[in-house]
Amino acid sequence: MDVRSKVYTYHTSVKWTEQRKGVISCTGKPDVQVATPPEFKGHEGIWSPEDLFVASANICLMTTFLSVADRAGLAFTSYESVAEGRLEVVDGKFQFTAITLKPTITLTMSSDAAKAKELIEKAEANCLISNSMKSRVTLEATIR
Repeated sequence: MDVRSKVYTYHTSVKWTEQRKGVISCTGKPDVQVATPPEFKGHEGIWSPEDLFVASANICLMTTFLSVADRAGLAFTSYESVAEGRLEVVDGKFQFTAITLKPTITLTMSSDAAKAKELIEKAEANCLISNSMKSRVTLEATIR
């Protein structure tokens, strides 16, 4: 199957609710409250576009890894990842200049470490979200 010939469309909605808050929605999925982050006169404890941007790269790496690991038959007992996005002013405008993804993969057999490293790097190279971003995405994987 030639993946390049496929086109997919994703739809989301956002609705302002009050102050600097709103709700994002997508048919068949739970709504998510969103807001301007506190550092931009927004709200604590609510997902911001900035949070979701960094989370998108982190989620995409995980789901892509799960796919390539499954196809390769890699046995692992856990996958956890933290991500950090760097937002700064460039040419007078805020933009994310870097995202660092730090997955930790715990293997069933330590002899699979080289295979796991190869697969997480393959996942990062094929992550459609990372490939769609302007900011540099850096992978710092830990294989146990």
